[in-house]
Amino acid sequence: MKIKKPRTIGRVEKIDFPDFNLLEIDAKIDTGAYTSAIHCHDIVSYKEDEQEMVSFKLLDPSHPAYNHKEIKLPVKARRNIKNSFGQVQKRIIVQARMRIYDKTYKVELSLADRSKLEYPVLLGRKALYNRFIVDVSQKNMAYNLKQHSINNEKATK
Repeated sequence: MKIKKPRTIGRVEKIDFPDFNLLEIDAKIDTGAYTSAIHCHDIVSYKEDEQEMVSFKLLDPSHPAYNHKEIKLPVKARRNIKNSFGQVQKRIIVQARMRIYDKTYKVELSLADRSKLEYPVLLGRKALYNRFIVDVSQKNMAYNLKQHSINNEKATK
């Protein structure tokens, strides 16, 4: 059995969410948070064929990657989560794919208003566990490697 060695990431990374067509979005890496979060608004939960669903819009109109697209996903869970201001909120949790370095992972994301925070995405311990080691002295390690590879490809053509 091959043991996978965790990759090193910085305290901030640019990551992709292919399910949302959201590329190179800034994410704060937070080993103090258990659950990951993504900034969204217009969050509405509803029932569809006995399944609890949620619709929402990612980011907000002031963000350069905002596209007005409504996302609809099944609700994976509802959890009490302490926000960055110390208040407990009941949040909807969804599952999505996250791409970092050259790998895609399934992650749970709480839907949250992060408009007052610097980064639209927060990656918590559950998404990091057994996958990544965090070097707090670095930023955008995965993104910089990706850019370096792209530039090398262009140079060899």
